[in-house]
Amino acid sequence: MKRRLLVVIAFIMSLTVVACGEPDAVPGPEPEAAVPADKDQEFVERTADAHADDVPVASEAVAAPPKTEAIGEFVAYGEIGDANLRGYLAMPADVTGPLPGVIVIHEWWGLNDNIQKMTERLAGEGYMVLAVDLFGGQVAENPKDAQALMAGILAEADQADSNIQQAYTYLEQAVGAPRIGVIGWCLGGGWSLRTALLLPDQLDATVIYYGAVSASEEELDTIQSPILGFFGSEDAAIPVASARMFRATLNRLGKKADVRIYNGAGHAFANPSGTNYQPFAAEDAWQRTLAFFREELSSE
Repeated sequence: MKRRLLVVIAFIMSLTVVACGEPDAVPGPEPEAAVPADKDQEFVERTADAHADDVPVASEAVAAPPKTEAIGEFVAYGEIGDANLRGYLAMPADVTGPLPGVIVIHEWWGLNDNIQKMTERLAGEGYMVLAVDLFGGQVAENPKDAQALMAGILAEADQADSNIQQAYTYLEQAVGAPRIGVIGWCLGGGWSLRTALLLPDQLDATVIYYGAVSASEEELDTIQSPILGFFGSEDAAIPVASARMFRATLNRLGKKADVRIYNGAGHAFANPSGTNYQPFAAEDAWQRTLAFFREELSSE
């Protein structure tokens, strides 16, 4: 299988580019150097409170195998300064040509084994999936370290933005993906929205799992990609009022958006890592995610 994966990745590198509203539902700086803005620090602290007793064990989200066999390997997709950006690229094992691409943005735990498995699970649905690494190879094993890594990203947001933009370019130019979407959980959910703001005319689909959605109406008005968002009514990190305001603003702007709030669900209810998993909300959100990507990323 290893040899087959190398052949597939070599094939990918040889490719050239050819030219809302729903009702409620039943980068890697050293952590110690991080000094985020006051509003970001408050968000970091709320997230830490929501994960206070959490650990990055595999959740039920990664228990199911991919629909079809998927293969993956770490690749270099860009660089910042003198350092390569390395992420996990997964694809169907029987890939023979360009497929739609998806950028995966990890939780506050980092690009760990669970994110890699989730990347393969999504690839098994027929996508070329690149899980980016905003933490420069670091992963957290406890909430204290995750809090420091998250604070570092927010303090160096420009580097994380460049990271994401280079991931998009890699999928578009090196992989030849005709359409590209993004998905993220927790910290990654906020950066999923940020990706839509960074690439307002380029991104084709945006999926947000309980990420920070404090963008202004003027900023949201620039987004052209359809949006699918999932939030919990009991989320201590992302106040439900902010999710409702986000939904109302998108509706007012006439955006194609489906923002769902699961009653009784708390923060990280669908995370690949952690102990906050809630089966009903998580599985419903996952099936809606797959349907959304099929609709928005299909080249037909």
